[in-house]
Amino acid sequence: MSSWWSRSIQGVMRRISGFNDAEGPASSSGSAQSESESESGVSPELLRKVRQIEIRTRRLVAETLAGQYHSAFKGQGMDFDEVREYQPGDEVRTIDWNVTARMNHPFVKKFREERELTVMLVVDLSGSGRFGSGQQSKRALMAELAAVLAFSAIRNQDKVGLLLFTETVEKFVPPAKGRRHVLRVVRDVLFFKPEFAGTNTNGALDFLNKVLPHRAVVIVVSDFLGETNPGRAAMRAHLKRKVLHSETLGRLSQNTLNQVGRRHDVIALQVGDPREQALPDVGRLLLQDAETGEVVEINTSDVRRREAFETRAKKAQKELDRLFRGARVDHLKILTPAAGVPEDAYMGELVAFFEGRQKRRRR
Repeated sequence: MSSWWSRSIQGVMRRISGFNDAEGPASSSGSAQSESESESGVSPELLRKVRQIEIRTRRLVAETLAGQYHSAFKGQGMDFDEVREYQPGDEVRTIDWNVTARMNHPFVKKFREERELTVMLVVDLSGSGRFGSGQQSKRALMAELAAVLAFSAIRNQDKVGLLLFTETVEKFVPPAKGRRHVLRVVRDVLFFKPEFAGTNTNGALDFLNKVLPHRAVVIVVSDFLGETNPGRAAMRAHLKRKVLHSETLGRLSQNTLNQVGRRHDVIALQVGDPREQALPDVGRLLLQDAETGEVVEINTSDVRRREAFETRAKKAQKELDRLFRGARVDHLKILTPAAGVPEDAYMGELVAFFEGRQKRRRR
């Protein structure tokens, strides 16, 4: 069955909320004119939107996330420095038992934390990200999440890099520091116009593994939806790599995640929409796949169709959860906000996620 089951809900929204192809869903992607103007980076509209998201995300970082971010990644690069005698208040887990046994007196290991981290944002710009059933599209939410993480990084004097991908790597921005650099990252996430619409997460991660020489925190921001009807050659190639290839998931393999995870700290931020989990009962609809252009008709008044849609969505999510657990990748799913829900409601989930990550690192 084709991937329109979970990626083509735009047809539903055309019926429900007057979705317009020319305008797109409520998002920060802007009009065609602002897209072209954004290439120069001097459009007043572009600058205004980037400035708005800077002010918004800086406030969220300062008030909510700063401490959790630092704690979640603190000790990412810890180097052994020396051994010294135990002092009251030292962490018991740092005791060097070999030295303690030889000296007949407790000694602890002292570590030196690396002065900076490299945070690499890997953001999915495929066609499915344009969808949003509420007040915000998935791509707009991805952009805001990327901005929050980028400003958190520079607040801690860390480097930030960006990789934008679809079915190919669309743009790579090497890691760097500074407000100007972060604003460029935010601008690219908001306004970059991808050449393609498909999804190839494996390709993006393979590319990243080749271009990053040192260990980094790799944060993949995606809906993890992708092609479901590959050609025979593509299918054979991916089966060789033990690819996870379900009804809705993009090309994402256990092998690729393991390879990247051996060198980097990988985090998956999955951005979804409530309408991708359950269809509304609104009669017959024409649905168009956002990435392949395939058009199908579905009767949403048929309860069996709606139940089948929901079953497939749950199955796909379970497969994705299992994949991340198997690769030991920390994973958080965030949904676009429904009408009446604050757009920054995701901050509570993000804080809880980082707090949980901090606790797991202490074990």
